[in-house]
Amino acid sequence: MTRTALVTGAAGGIGSAIARALADGGYRVGLCDSDPDVEELGAPFRVFDIADRQACEQAIAELEQELGAPFDTLVAAAAVVDNIAPAAEFPPEAWERELAVNLSGAFWCARVLSRGMAERGFGRIVFLSSVSAERGGGVFGGVAYSAAKAAQLGFAKALAREVGPHGITVNSVAPGLIDTDITGGALEGDTKTQLLAGIHVGRNGQVTDVADLITYLCRAQTGYITGATYDINGGSHMH
Repeated sequence: MTRTALVTGAAGGIGSAIARALADGGYRVGLCDSDPDVEELGAPFRVFDIADRQACEQAIAELEQELGAPFDTLVAAAAVVDNIAPAAEFPPEAWERELAVNLSGAFWCARVLSRGMAERGFGRIVFLSSVSAERGGGVFGGVAYSAAKAAQLGFAKALAREVGPHGITVNSVAPGLIDTDITGGALEGDTKTQLLAGIHVGRNGQVTDVADLITYLCRAQTGYITGATYDINGGSHMH
């Protein structure tokens, strides 16, 4: 049976790698992002602000119609880091924006898609969180990003309890330092040396490391794992 997956934040980096891995695995994929400059994946794509509930619901309906099937898989990978200022100096508008995209955006997508999944008796939902949620920040995430990604972990567990009886699993993946266009500028010189010193496998992660794990969690066969958080950080954070 061909599965149909929605990947948010799919314009590049980890999101694009996830979309490609799922497509290579035989999924029909629908993609969305606020950035119109999406990598060519040959899949239906919508540009909208995921923090906008109505725009989110409309885009999902349009993508399902174009694909000719409802989504039975969601990978919520959309994320934004607007500011890394200390809490006492953090701009209110940046706080609201980061929570709206990183937390509310994931909620809106899961909210609408889990209904249909429950009716059909099958679903896979994976949230792309961050090591920042577990250790209280990191190289790129400030207080708002850490708070939103930590709340996302709590939401995933609560949702897993609700929808488990309907054949739906809900899990989270918390990447550490992953080599993307966003992080590339920070991986130079002494900064790179210091960062890699704390990663026990001796290298930063690749987008395929994350995409492979998420593809595994999306499989129909992976039905007895739910409410879990998978760390993928090369051993830089263990708990």
